[in-house]
Amino acid sequence: MYRWYDMGLFLLIYSFLGWVAEAGWYAVTRRKFCNRGVVALPLVLSYGFTFVLLLLLLPTLSGHHILSFLATMVVSAVVERIGDHFFRRVGPKIQWNQERSRLLSGTGKGLLSSILVAAVYYLTYLIIHPLLLAGVLLIPEIVRQIVVLAALVLIGLDFAAVFYAVRTGDSSRYQERLAGSGQKKLAGHIYHSVWKRLQKAYPGLERGPGQDEGSCTFARGLCWDKLVWVFLISALLGDIIETFWCGLVDGQWMNRSSVLYGPFSFVWGLGAVVLTVTLQRLAEKNDRYVFAAGFLVGGTYEYLCSVFTELVFGTVFWDYSEMPLNIGGRTNVLFCFFWGVLAVVWIKVIYPPMSKGIESLPALTGKLLTWLVVFVMACNAILTSAAMLRYNTRALQPEPANAFEEFLDRQYGDQRIESRWPNMIVTDSAAP
Repeated sequence: MYRWYDMGLFLLIYSFLGWVAEAGWYAVTRRKFCNRGVVALPLVLSYGFTFVLLLLLLPTLSGHHILSFLATMVVSAVVERIGDHFFRRVGPKIQWNQERSRLLSGTGKGLLSSILVAAVYYLTYLIIHPLLLAGVLLIPEIVRQIVVLAALVLIGLDFAAVFYAVRTGDSSRYQERLAGSGQKKLAGHIYHSVWKRLQKAYPGLERGPGQDEGSCTFARGLCWDKLVWVFLISALLGDIIETFWCGLVDGQWMNRSSVLYGPFSFVWGLGAVVLTVTLQRLAEKNDRYVFAAGFLVGGTYEYLCSVFTELVFGTVFWDYSEMPLNIGGRTNVLFCFFWGVLAVVWIKVIYPPMSKGIESLPALTGKLLTWLVVFVMACNAILTSAAMLRYNTRALQPEPANAFEEFLDRQYGDQRIESRWPNMIVTDSAAP
């Protein structure tokens, strides 16, 4: 199993390789070089994040090439869609033109483009990654850790500079400042260098429609605030629905929450966010397209959630091994069908009125409540993760190593954890 710094290093490596491929493609087709990444560093992070997810997912599908390729296609498409959405929301005052489309996106449309991109990812995983892995393992462990930590700090600073530039102005303001004295200050230097690079990489940046600074509408469009409330509401409703489903169908009334406090299922909450971001552009399409996308995206998402909890916490919260047409016990065709139906109902029926309801909140109140929700849920998730990890190590290390572990042992002992998640199964990977 990869360590965190190995994952971080692969994130950097594949982000750089993606940047090289995209910059090279642009140089060949446009006969000029430019940095096609969002940040100044030679990195396109969507490629790196895609490979990190594939490194978690594909080893569990070893030998199943068709399923592996389908999973690769779904993961790459979803990450690209979420990355594009985030990219556009970084600076709501500007509208990125269509020239930003990723490598190979212009060679086909829709399914063909997804297949070609997935083929590149999958062949890279099969042929190139083993060689990279062998090379990475030759680097001393301490060097890998230092490189990853230093790179993450640089990326954070780089992104902060981009965020500052696009949040404090648009292309027209850049031209005005260019002739002013603001460039003598550090903030001015950052502003001008970022905008100069962005306009070179993405010609035609302009002020986005419907983003007037005087607007008081809360959570307009598909923004951060909207997604926070979609997550919260869906996590609550998902926990209630799943609790009643298990109670009525299986006759077992048990907690289905993901956290120690409150009836919130993070799987459902994050699933709603993923479906919203990836399938919103299909809202006007025929139901069969939404169903097919939900079938693949939902099934892959459920599979990834199972892999994540097993690798990180050494626990299994659901197992479909006894059901027909299951995929490694992590999901099955029947539940993928349910995901497809849920996608149609969500995009066509539930989300539109929910979106309007969220936007009806007063702007200031909504913003304050949003950050309160983020803070409380983040604390809840961190505390739950710490209690779960301590539960897995307590059998081999019963004596707490510090005051925090002593607090976890006292407040969240084995009995409380097991009563909170009675269907949880601890795997061998839970051992330290």
